[in-house]
Amino acid sequence: MIRKEPGSRDDLVRVTFELPATVWAESVSLVGDFNGWDPAALPMARGRNQESWRATIELQRGREYQFRYLINGSQWCNDWDADRYVPNPYGGDNSVVVL
Repeated sequence: MIRKEPGSRDDLVRVTFELPATVWAESVSLVGDFNGWDPAALPMARGRNQESWRATIELQRGREYQFRYLINGSQWCNDWDADRYVPNPYGGDNSVVVL
């Protein structure tokens, strides 16, 4: 799930990325062009109900961002609720959020 809300400034959007929790996931990171595709830059936290992983960031309004979730440091996953998908250079697709 992707939730978009007004940011702290008019040119920003507060975006919450949420991935359903799974038994086999010990860690989940939100990785994308907004953080240089750095797996350590934005680890996700389990929600209060332990049923999802969440991360919230502010991003520039009027742009598109590619992203994926990295599960347990080795498995890539897209967001089913992404605004669209684009091919990546590794033979898969990246999720896209449009602000």
